[in-house]
Amino acid sequence: MCLSYKLSRLIRSMILNNQTENTTQKQELSNRIEHKEIYTLGTGLRSIEDFIEIISGYNVEAVIDVRSFPSSKLDHFKRINLEAFLKKEMVEYYYLGKELGGFRKEGYEKYTHTEEFALGLNKLEGIASIKTSVIICAEHFPWKCHRRFIARALQRRGWAVEHIIDKGKVWTPK
Repeated sequence: MCLSYKLSRLIRSMILNNQTENTTQKQELSNRIEHKEIYTLGTGLRSIEDFIEIISGYNVEAVIDVRSFPSSKLDHFKRINLEAFLKKEMVEYYYLGKELGGFRKEGYEKYTHTEEFALGLNKLEGIASIKTSVIICAEHFPWKCHRRFIARALQRRGWAVEHIIDKGKVWTPK
């Protein structure tokens, strides 16, 4: 049984048993389960202010970093600095680069058929099932990045995936 399914069952149980704090919280949790949505975003060369403005515009609660090497030429996108900026904005940071990062010996598409990839995807779904989440990597355009493979796998599992390109610009593959 996959982690996201277990989490969904737990949340549904909490809702049914009135173990959540208030009606608004119950509705938000219920909507999150029924409408599985996730975003992706490339850090590119954008400023931290633009990055925060973009994720705030989508009410992102969790950033899921899938960079194999969570560093950057830009100081603000180095893992330790990014975590600190996000914490100030009350956004959670998760690093799944070990499980879902790019640069695989046999190629990423082949890697998507491994147990390690499936486990990473389960972790990602567990987070995204309870928090509005964005998957980030360094490459600006998703069609040039391994995020596209992660997105396809999520779509096969019933997720709606929107790739944020820039402020007000999204790409939803058909």
